[in-house]
Amino acid sequence: MYRYVLKRLLLMIPVMLGVSLLVYCVLDLAPGDAVSFLAPADATLEEREQIRHDLGLDRNVFIRYAEYMVNMFHGDLGKSYLTGRDVFKTFAEKVPNTLYMGFTAVFISVILSIPLGIYAAIHRGTLRDNASMVFALFGISIPNFWLGLLLILYFSLKLRWLPSGGAQRPESVILPAITLGFGMMAMLARTTRSSMLEVINQDYLRTARAKGVPERVVINKHALKNALIPIITIIGTQISTVLGGAVVTETVFSWPGVGRLIVDSLNSRDTPQVTGSVILTTLFLSFIVLLVDILYGVVDPRIKAQYTSSKKRGKSVGADKQKVSA
Repeated sequence: MYRYVLKRLLLMIPVMLGVSLLVYCVLDLAPGDAVSFLAPADATLEEREQIRHDLGLDRNVFIRYAEYMVNMFHGDLGKSYLTGRDVFKTFAEKVPNTLYMGFTAVFISVILSIPLGIYAAIHRGTLRDNASMVFALFGISIPNFWLGLLLILYFSLKLRWLPSGGAQRPESVILPAITLGFGMMAMLARTTRSSMLEVINQDYLRTARAKGVPERVVINKHALKNALIPIITIIGTQISTVLGGAVVTETVFSWPGVGRLIVDSLNSRDTPQVTGSVILTTLFLSFIVLLVDILYGVVDPRIKAQYTSSKKRGKSVGADKQKVSA
């Protein structure tokens, strides 16, 4: 297991190199640069060229990229062209807002979707099953921006119960979290139903029922535990999506998160801020995927046994080689 974790951590290095190089090249090929936003409207061509020279934008993109990566491996992600602030500090200020909204959305998704998926699986083929899946289909089909606008129109403008945007008050997270969590809930509910249907009629569940175990315990303890692998995968994917920046939701609700930061930086061609934010976001996503893989072994002992057996197999092969050489 330790070898697997170390291998995954080492694989993050080429991922970081590839992501950062792609971002750097795409921004360099895009029309315009940060000088358009930094220079005064009446600036002369010489003044614009001087600003471009001060920023180093007149040099080859690969030279600038190489210098950036050297600085990054020394812990320096650079400074924003527009604000002059440290990229990491700016990113760190936005991450709590994204995590707050994201984990609230995932929590809403989980507490609604898993019971809904279990309910649909238990009543498979009935009207209640069909109604649950139609509700889930609505969640997948409705675009986030449209649902967010509807929630703003009803709960903010008409009822005046909740703020329409920003993050100034604790209740500001409710509408964006519902908007983001509704689509997640639909996908997770369908996954839970499918996973439960695969295990709900297994022999070990029939044995438990024959022993007099209550149906609620059979479903919630025995069946759900063995159906958790695909459910955990979807939850991990949802968390990754949130940390990757729920750009549409953050834009609709003016939520000061990572996704909106990246979009604003892209629009202003702020290369250091975009590159640093994407690299840090990719690191977050890689760690989450790694945690999901480790969690597989915790939930399902069979997966943990595979790691253990492969390790023992490696030791036995090494011992056999030593005997042959001896």
